[in-house]
Amino acid sequence: MSILLLLDVPPAMRAQYHQGLRDAFPEAEFRLAATADEVDPFLTDAEVLVTHGPYMRKRAPFMFANMPKLRFIQGIGVGVDGICDVPTLAPHVRVANMQAVHGPQMAEMALMHMLALSRQYPRTVRNKDAHKWERWSARLLTGKTLGILGVGSIASATAPRCQAMGMRVLGISGTVRDIPGFDKVHHISEMRDVVSQLDYFLVLTPYTEQTRHLVNAQVLAAMKPDAYFLNLARGGVLDEEAMLDVLRNRRIAGAALDVFETEPLPPEHPFWDLDNCMITCHQGSVHDGSALQNLPTIIENLRCFLDGNHAAMRNIILPGALD
Repeated sequence: MSILLLLDVPPAMRAQYHQGLRDAFPEAEFRLAATADEVDPFLTDAEVLVTHGPYMRKRAPFMFANMPKLRFIQGIGVGVDGICDVPTLAPHVRVANMQAVHGPQMAEMALMHMLALSRQYPRTVRNKDAHKWERWSARLLTGKTLGILGVGSIASATAPRCQAMGMRVLGISGTVRDIPGFDKVHHISEMRDVVSQLDYFLVLTPYTEQTRHLVNAQVLAAMKPDAYFLNLARGGVLDEEAMLDVLRNRRIAGAALDVFETEPLPPEHPFWDLDNCMITCHQGSVHDGSALQNLPTIIENLRCFLDGNHAAMRNIILPGALD
């Protein structure tokens, strides 16, 4: 069994994944790649691929077209865009994702972004580099209203933490229901009205053709001028040209962006030069325990796959034709 690991993560984390899987499956042949540019020698023989859609970047169509033995893809993230929506993915390939494990780290990233924006922390860093002593009035999260677009497991972990900080939390979803941690969940048809009430607007919805540019110029125009925008979902959910216009003209207080339509974000991209835009490099779910957190699910699914116990595999997004 040839298993290809394409893991564009810090080297120590990549080594943790590799060692954990080698210990669990000593008979398997593992091929390890840090970037999509390194995979070509391994494509022909790979039967299993462990990766994340963004790690393949624009090479996914080529990769899938040249993996004749591929039967199973185990994603290490929640999103499967960049995998399931690639036309060259053979219909018999089974795809699984990672569910219900990313809540704590994503919630902490959201809180970090909100605190950094409200305290103007990037300004503090710039002043430190310039040896400049400057003071200003910070904003508090206490008493503010947060809106979350997408109310899945990550949002369910984020909302109560924000309530504990004294925030009012509103959800925006295609399905209205009571969810612990949310003061109220609104239907997505009410999004512009809800957005007009928000001090912080956090995007956590998955990327699909239906959610592409869901946050567009009209939605951004509904935001208050002193509100902040945060995207921890996928770059494609946000109309980036509309966001550039809003930030350049200071129609909102600022934004924190962890994800982008093109990753890595090109060095010449104008987002880098905006002083009201905080950028993190798709790090929301990455932490020092990510591999140890994900390995049990990956190992369980690989064991079921190798044993032919396909019905017991977890978090199946595309069933393929294994059974």
